[in-house]
Amino acid sequence: MEELKLPSPCVVILVGPGASGKSTWAAERFAADLIVSSDRLRALVGAGEDDLAASADAFALLEEVVAQRIGRQLTTVIDTLGLDRERRLRWLGLARAAGMPCVAVGFDTPADECRRRNRSRLQRIPADALTSQLRSWTAVKKALPAEGYDDVLQPAVVRVVPSAFVEAGAAAQRQEESPTGLRFGLQLSSYTHKAGRAGTASWIREVATRAEAAGFDAIYVMDHFRQIPQVGRAWDDFLESWTTLGYLAACTSRARLGTLVSGITYRNVAHLGKIAATLDVLSGGRAVCGVGLAWFEAEHKAYGWAFPPVGERYALLEDALQLLPVLWGPGNKPFHGAVLDVPDTTCYPRPLQERLPLLVGGSGPRTLRLAARHADAVNVFGDVAQVRKRVGYLREFSTSVEVSHLSTTLVGKDRRDVDELVAQLRPRNQDPARYAATVNAGTVADQIGRFRELSEAGVAEVMISLPSLDTLENAGEVISAFRR
Repeated sequence: MEELKLPSPCVVILVGPGASGKSTWAAERFAADLIVSSDRLRALVGAGEDDLAASADAFALLEEVVAQRIGRQLTTVIDTLGLDRERRLRWLGLARAAGMPCVAVGFDTPADECRRRNRSRLQRIPADALTSQLRSWTAVKKALPAEGYDDVLQPAVVRVVPSAFVEAGAAAQRQEESPTGLRFGLQLSSYTHKAGRAGTASWIREVATRAEAAGFDAIYVMDHFRQIPQVGRAWDDFLESWTTLGYLAACTSRARLGTLVSGITYRNVAHLGKIAATLDVLSGGRAVCGVGLAWFEAEHKAYGWAFPPVGERYALLEDALQLLPVLWGPGNKPFHGAVLDVPDTTCYPRPLQERLPLLVGGSGPRTLRLAARHADAVNVFGDVAQVRKRVGYLREFSTSVEVSHLSTTLVGKDRRDVDELVAQLRPRNQDPARYAATVNAGTVADQIGRFRELSEAGVAEVMISLPSLDTLENAGEVISAFRR
């Protein structure tokens, strides 16, 4: 049976008579923490799940728990009879107010089967009560489609996933039936590892070897001098980018090597051109020069560098995009730009590549226009819809500039593996679903679908940062789907 994916977070209302299979279905498909069960709450406030005298208190508590969870935008599976229209519409209203999708799942189990299951229970639903529920269900199932849910589902194979993967199944099928190519780059964003400083060199060599074996086309490093707050702490070990790329040139034989991306304020631009040309020669023609505006003001202050206003940085970036190809070309002609003045552009040895690729990082309109005029590629962020919009804008100015895409990507072998990785890696104070969305946590099949959608949106290369390098080989399975 094809798996149905629901976006995280969402509200799922189970509707059906007793013994129709609601609790069993929910327990098989959702983590226990997501399920709000009237029976379990009855056991909490009474003598057990069958303590009918505790029903009123149990439902009062259920309403409070549901309201609190939805208010916090947490996926909530409501496991009760669901036959009360007023309650259903109240839950739907809470979901709408929180901006969350809400689906109803109707359990249209035959009456005879419900009665058979009920007879096998240790604690049976009174026969007249079950008959009343079955009668109510007949009317309720006709009313559900008109109550305003995002969907009314039959019990099926369901999984709640980050929104990036809701349509991934169909996209993965397209990749299976009509494969398309896509390049993959590994971004190294952290140098924290178990071996410590003394083992850093061997650790990086091992990562690079595994990355090439997994099929990665490129390895990129962040150009920073201290760890950025989105990834870790300022005092975490963090290597200088171009020095690291020089070491990686000796550790690899095939992968392209570059920064993602070098802040244009960090170095004299002519010096940056010399560094990139040297890397290209020593790597056998595998260098990529990524450049961007630079954004980390605290880093500039820490190192005593000026952090010019954004307009000045744009002027510097535009000059740099014009200067660098001149440095990498023949001769020593001078360069006079808006803010850069280089009297002699001698740079020998020249790069081995006829044109060392210039990649610009950034998704804003001004950056896209700069890339269209002066670069070979532009790296953007965002979901598929945002990428499609940015590619459309870029194509108004250039049809030749490549688009690449950077995202954090957690790849599990299957659903269980994804859940275990999320539980292991998420910060202690972060909701698992929010963490999963932040790192695009999905199965190999999920990721194949997501990257196929990005390819269809116009992306030629995806760069992924892995929250755990233990999943490098899982990423390799994704890459293989684009090598057929």
